[in-house]
Amino acid sequence: MGKILERIMFNRETKQKMLAVMINPDTCQGGVLSAMIASLKTTTPDLVFVGGSLTSTSNASIVELLKEETDLDIVLFPRHANQVVPHADAMLFMSLISGRNPEYLIGQQMQSAMKVKQMGMETIPTGYMLIDSGKKSTVEYISNTQPIPRTEKEVALATACAAELLGMKLICLDAGRDAETPIPSEFIHYISQGINIPLAVGGGVRSVKEMQECFKAGADIVVISSHFELHPEELPAFVRATNYNRKKRPKTELPQEEEEE
Repeated sequence: MGKILERIMFNRETKQKMLAVMINPDTCQGGVLSAMIASLKTTTPDLVFVGGSLTSTSNASIVELLKEETDLDIVLFPRHANQVVPHADAMLFMSLISGRNPEYLIGQQMQSAMKVKQMGMETIPTGYMLIDSGKKSTVEYISNTQPIPRTEKEVALATACAAELLGMKLICLDAGRDAETPIPSEFIHYISQGINIPLAVGGGVRSVKEMQECFKAGADIVVISSHFELHPEELPAFVRATNYNRKKRPKTELPQEEEEE
C-alpha cells in the first residue's frame, strides 16, 4: 500500500475527514491559477487533485508548477490516458463504473497501464461514479454515459459494492463541477454505510456548511473545484473546518500512537 492510500485509510479508521482541492487544467489558468497557488502556499489542504474533462488538456505543466511552488501531496485525477503525467505523488486509477461505455470502464486504462507501470507512481484503484447533478455535466457529455439518478441510491450502492468486491480501494461520487446542488446527505449516508472502503464526494459544494454536511453523512474526503477558482481566499476556512492542522504532522507521515487524541 502506498503512503497516500495508507494515510487515507488511517484517516478513515480514525474518523479524520479530508479536504481535496481539485485543480482543473481546462479552467484553472492564468490569474485564476496564480491566485489558487498563492492560497495553497499559505494553507494546507490534505490533497490536491489535478485533472480535467477535456482530452486535449495536459496536466504536466500544472503538476510541475505545483511541485515547484508548494509542498503538498499532488494526486492525478485523470479522465483520459493523455492526462497521465510524471512527477505527481500518486494517481487515482479510475474506472467510470456508473456508465456502460467500455472506453471509460477499461479502454483508457489499457492505454495508460504500461506508462503508469514504468513511472512507478503510487496508484489508488478508484471506482468513479457520476451522480445526477440537475443538468448535463461535462463528464456526462465527454464520456457519453448517463449519471445515476439521485433517486436510485440502491443502484448506486450495488455499483459501489461491486467495485469494492473487484478490489477497488476508493469510491468517488461526483455530481460534476457545475452541479446545481451537492449530492444529498441521505444518498451519501446510504452509500457510506454499505461499503468498507473510503468514500470521496464532490460536485456542487460551495460552503463550509455543505462540506460539513457531506462529512457528517459519511464522506471521508470532500473534493472542491470550481468554488475555489472563484474564491481562493476562502480556502483557509475550509481547511480549518476539516481540523487538518490540529496534529501538525508532515504530509505523508502517520501520527504516532502517543499523538492520537
